[in-house]
Amino acid sequence: MEVILKKNVDKLGYANDVVTVKPGYGRNFLIPQGYAVLATPSAKKAHEEVMRQKSHKEAKLVAEAQEIATKLASVSISIATKAGENGKIFGSVNTVQLADALRKEGFDIDRKSLKIKDEPIKEVGTFEAEANLFKGVKQAFKFEVVGE
Repeated sequence: MEVILKKNVDKLGYANDVVTVKPGYGRNFLIPQGYAVLATPSAKKAHEEVMRQKSHKEAKLVAEAQEIATKLASVSISIATKAGENGKIFGSVNTVQLADALRKEGFDIDRKSLKIKDEPIKEVGTFEAEANLFKGVKQAFKFEVVGE
């Protein structure tokens, strides 16, 4: 079954991609949740026209995402949290705190597009995360968790 994605779906594709999925996944999850529409011949034709018009806009967005990626690689991000004497923190650090720290540094990146390696983080130290900025533009960066 072919569907046209309306939103980014993890491990499947990005918005406006035409993908083939199993019929149950498409009918029971993607279409009812609003993540996709059925790829009928008329929908494909309309989709091609929309994609033709979006292609030059997308080139500009890719350039902006790459610019953000280069800035993100050089920035130093620090997340302060309460920690015990042995370096264990109370609770854990997740993408919500990371997105807030990035916002303070001037990066408006949605928490859903951030992936922290070795999550959950329950101790003080330096860790690595990856930001999915745009289709095909990902940037890995390091951040530090410090105790207050």
